[in-house]
Amino acid sequence: MTSPHFIPFTPPKRGTENPLREKGRAARSNDSGRYEPVQRQRFDDGWNSLADDDRIGRRTTVTIEKPKTIINKVTSPYVGFDRSINPYRGCEHGCIYCFARPTHAYHGLSPGLDFETRLFAKPDAPKLLIKELCNPNYRVRSIAVGTNMDAYQPIERRMEIIRNVLKVLSDFHHPVSILTKSDLITRDLDILAPMGEKNLTRCMISITTQDRALARAMEPRCPTPENRFEALKKLADAGVSTGIMLGPMIPGLNDSELESIMERAVSLGASYSAYTILRLPQEVSPLFQEWLEVFAPARAKRIMNHIRTMNGGKDYDPAWSRGGEVKTPFAQLIAQRYALCQRRTGLVSQESSAHSRHSLDCTQFRIPSSVSGQKDLFDI
Repeated sequence: MTSPHFIPFTPPKRGTENPLREKGRAARSNDSGRYEPVQRQRFDDGWNSLADDDRIGRRTTVTIEKPKTIINKVTSPYVGFDRSINPYRGCEHGCIYCFARPTHAYHGLSPGLDFETRLFAKPDAPKLLIKELCNPNYRVRSIAVGTNMDAYQPIERRMEIIRNVLKVLSDFHHPVSILTKSDLITRDLDILAPMGEKNLTRCMISITTQDRALARAMEPRCPTPENRFEALKKLADAGVSTGIMLGPMIPGLNDSELESIMERAVSLGASYSAYTILRLPQEVSPLFQEWLEVFAPARAKRIMNHIRTMNGGKDYDPAWSRGGEVKTPFAQLIAQRYALCQRRTGLVSQESSAHSRHSLDCTQFRIPSSVSGQKDLFDI
């Protein structure tokens, strides 16, 4: 059911968009990263020299990366896990609000269009994972996937890195939690369903809005909201513990949809949930504001005022927006609405599910005989 306060998103009329916009991309600029000694900006000299690029769109390029390890240690106090796997750097989904954009500056690239088009892939991830899981000092805890870059972004269709990672985790009976905006996850139900039966996996589908026009503008290469809801249903029907991530909630833009998204997710089989408020660290803030001024100009000032209020007057301050205490009226209102809808729908929070009967089983871990060369005692 749609909220009575929901304001449908109206895309700008043709001809009113910034001429620097590239087809199928959310970022409207490609300024140099913050570590570069020289700052470069894309500029049209008045001769329409960028017209062909805008019409054709920038192609995605993939650079093969050769890391020494694949399990990342996570020390952030704001998340509920201590390790993750990111098979890709950069994300072709191109969500304009993505908090991971600033990481591209570490590569000497722009958090703008470069983040969406110049990607890095780690095809050796499955082999590295086997090596790390076989280390005698390894201690089992659930691994998080998709918390930084979406593992099921479009290039996964041909590279199949996360699929092969899941095969390794399944062989080792290792627990894994997955967060994605893509219905491509259903491709791997042949792996996830058996893991779900053994309580070795939980999957969350991230849905920001049900407004197709708004989703297309904010998340240009993500599957449609309808496809994501369908993926949620397929996962739940297959016996996988499935949740809904409402994120980010952007005050004045999509927060009115919070209840309707939760209610629909429950009707399709979601059993737990989480939400986030928009984060604008480093270069994300100017990129988001640049987008906002074009796609929602009438609401841009009010939206940014709400965001700054929730961050103590700044565009982003994690002590305010991510701390344990909700400090501002608007943030408190969203938290109260979320809690009320949880109670009404029966959803449990993601944090609660991690410490309850919904928590994943770490006791089944074992090194398979195909790797160790030793037969299992029960196979003899």
